Amino acid sequence: MRLCEQLGIEKGVTSVIGSGGKTTMLHVLARELCRNGTVILTTSTHIRPSDEFPCLFSPSEEEVRAALQEAPAVCVGSLTEDGKFTACSLSFETLSSLADYVLVEADGSKRLPLKAHASHEPVIPENSQKSVCVVGASGLGKPIREAVHRPALFCAMTGASEEDIATPELTARVLMQEALGDIYFINQCEEAVPRSYAEALAARLDKPVICGSLRCFLSNYSCGIFAASNFRIETSFRCGK
Repeated sequence: MRLCEQLGIEKGVTSVIGSGGKTTMLHVLARELCRNGTVILTTSTHIRPSDEFPCLFSPSEEEVRAALQEAPAVCVGSLTEDGKFTACSLSFETLSSLADYVLVEADGSKRLPLKAHASHEPVIPENSQKSVCVVGASGLGKPIREAVHRPALFCAMTGASEEDIATPELTARVLMQEALGDIYFINQCEEAVPRSYAEALAARLDKPVICGSLRCFLSNYSCGIFAASNFRIETSFRCGK
């Protein structure tokens, strides 16, 4: 089963939040969903322009329509001085009228696998129908100061110090307090140790969880997953051709 089906992605706006693989998640979903219809990749914060899909800088509605006639998926946004995309000048409502699927990177994490959210985060569009919270398993078992974006907030929520280890227990405590996202995807589960940490984390969460490897999906490998919901875990992970 494709990742978009596992996540229950439907037509409209989907937001991807969290840390440890948001941009990769957008690309995996865009590859899959463009078989079903047209796709726009964009952001409500910042994202690097795609090197896989055509990029439109501050486009008009007509330019987006024309681009989607030539390619099933495009990346749109406004270009910043440092070469990144920020939110498009077109509203998310307008974007959703131009394509079947709009995928929004709605969070930032400074390329770290774990994070705690500030009060202004994430930036989820009002018309978003689903939000997927990505969590990077590679940060579990590492010191909080090394693995977590906004470590001070993480520690304030858990009573830990920045020198402490980011355990599945502490990470679950943060995720449960924040209560963000409709479903979790615990990423970076290619190896046995991250998978064991991911399983321990999944068992402590009260929303649907999918664990796997976006790298495997992006590389066109077959990738089994293990899913956890209501503390019931079914394990089947495979990453290989």
